[in-house]
This record gives sequence, C-alpha cells and structure tokens, in this order.
Amino acid sequence: MSGPRVHVITTGGTIASRPGPDGTVSVAVPGGDLVDMAGPQVTVEEAMLVHSFNLTLGQVLLIAGRVCAAARDPEVDGIVVTHGTDTMEETAYLVDLVLGPDRTVVFTGAQRHAAEPDGDGPRNIADALRVAAHAGPGLGAVVVMAGRLHAARHATKVHTTSPEAFDSPGHGPIGHVYGSQVHLAARPVRPDGFDLAELGTLDARVDIVPAYVGADGVHVAALRAAGARGLVVEALGAGNPTPGLLREIRTCVAAGIPVLVTSRCRQGPAMPVYGSGGGATLAEAGAVFAGSLTAPKARLLLAAALAAHHEPDRALSRLRPHLAL
Repeated sequence: MSGPRVHVITTGGTIASRPGPDGTVSVAVPGGDLVDMAGPQVTVEEAMLVHSFNLTLGQVLLIAGRVCAAARDPEVDGIVVTHGTDTMEETAYLVDLVLGPDRTVVFTGAQRHAAEPDGDGPRNIADALRVAAHAGPGLGAVVVMAGRLHAARHATKVHTTSPEAFDSPGHGPIGHVYGSQVHLAARPVRPDGFDLAELGTLDARVDIVPAYVGADGVHVAALRAAGARGLVVEALGAGNPTPGLLREIRTCVAAGIPVLVTSRCRQGPAMPVYGSGGGATLAEAGAVFAGSLTAPKARLLLAAALAAHHEPDRALSRLRPHLAL
C-alpha cells in the first residue's frame, strides 16, 4: 500500500548551500538532491534556488502560487517548502494568509549548510515530511525546525546560528516531532484570509518604521513623500512612540495612510496603555494596534489588505480579525 503523497517545493537557502573556493556559502544544491525519497511518496518541484535574504515580494508571491496550486491537486496529501531561514517567517505567514482552511503546508530549512558533517537539513526535511504526511489538514502554514512546530503567525527567527533558530515568543510551539511520531498540542486559530488573486503583485508600498530614543520622525516624513500607502511602527514597550514619531504619524493618518502599531519587544502584544503621548495617544490619533504580530508580518498583512481594497477604511476592516489574536 502506498503512503501519503507529499509535494516538496524547494526555493534555496542554507539548506541548499555549499561553501565555495573563497570560503563564502552560496546556494548550489538542486531541489531533487535535497529530499530523501524513503518514507512517503515524494514529488519535488524546484521553484527557485536563492538565498532568502535576496527574495523579492514577486518571488514570495510565486512561492505562494506554487503552494496554492499544489493545495488544489487532489493527488497531493501534504506540502513541504524548503526555504532560507532569514525570511522564512514572512513567506510562511503570507502563505498562511492565502491558504485554504483545510490545508497544511510545512516550511523548513537549515542553519548549517549542506556540506557540514553535522548539518541539520536532513533531519529537518525528514521531520517536515512526517508533519506534512501525518499532522492532518487545517494547520495552515507551519514552520518545522529542530523537531518543533510553530504556527506561521507566531514563528520568529530568534537566533542567528543555532539549529534551534525558531521560537514562538509568548506562545510556544504547537507540536513536536519525536522520532517518527508527530505530536500536536494545539491547532492555530486562523481568521479568513485572502484569495491569492486579490493580491495582484502586492505592490502597495508599506514600510516599517523603528522607534528608538530621540526618533524625530524624519524617516516617516521621507516614507510619506516616497509614496507609502501604509506604515507599520515598531514602537517602544507596549506600543509607545516618541514625540517626533507621534507628530508624523498624526500627519500620515490625516493624509489617509493607515498605520499599524507593533512592539519591538519579543513578547507581549502592542496595546494602547499609556497616555501623555504614549500608545493611547497614538490610538486616539487613529493608529491601529496589531496585537502580537511582529512588524514584518504586520507589513505583509497591511500590504495584502491594501492590495485587496484600495480604500484605507475597507483595508483596515478586512485585516482587523487578524489583529485580535
């Protein structure tokens, strides 16, 4: 009897990299060479061979399109995407936004390149194949690294070199892989997302603005002048701006540019708590708080909503269910 049929989409990253003569590491391993054909029935599709720090939004949309096409194939039981770890959380989150409610897609990668004697890539691929084959439908996009499953909404790269590179700060993993067994502790809550066709080329410019001591808002003014259609503020603490940022954000909101507020803290939601120029004042000015979303994911969510709805009010209405988690 044949086992579950898993389709693997490869995109490059450290998992597909080897060192060159100059000592630097570059993508070099074709998709078909990455996957051990033992276990579930596996088909392999090489979407691209790039480092994830070089990805464009167009390429991320291409990956999402390949995933959605595989998800529509009745012959495919599970989907795995191999991906560089630098921006894996962003691609996984965008895929989660466009993936149907009854599907699971597993993202995995490696922190050690393919020529390392103790490389983590083969184990991560084996774990991802097990999750794709046996975890069941409806998880959406998940990241599987170092034997842990993280929901795309919360998965964040937290270490530059450790094999245990991903965590879900404030939430924890939703499951683990122990040998050949997949154990789920929870299933993600996934609000209705978007049809991929709604996003077009995802060309609505949305920028991230960091907050720091003395930030005067000049970067906000520059982004507004550059044509930003939306902004995400990575604010201080629970969601507090500096006086200069507050002044410029007020100008943005008055000009019809929606502003989402996240926190630069790794744990805890952004909430409008403090007055006197703090987060509560920011909310009064019309900024919208993004809950536990990180700034890169809030950027993708706002860009998707603005692509689907040109009017800022409709875009904000569309994305609000994703901010309440």
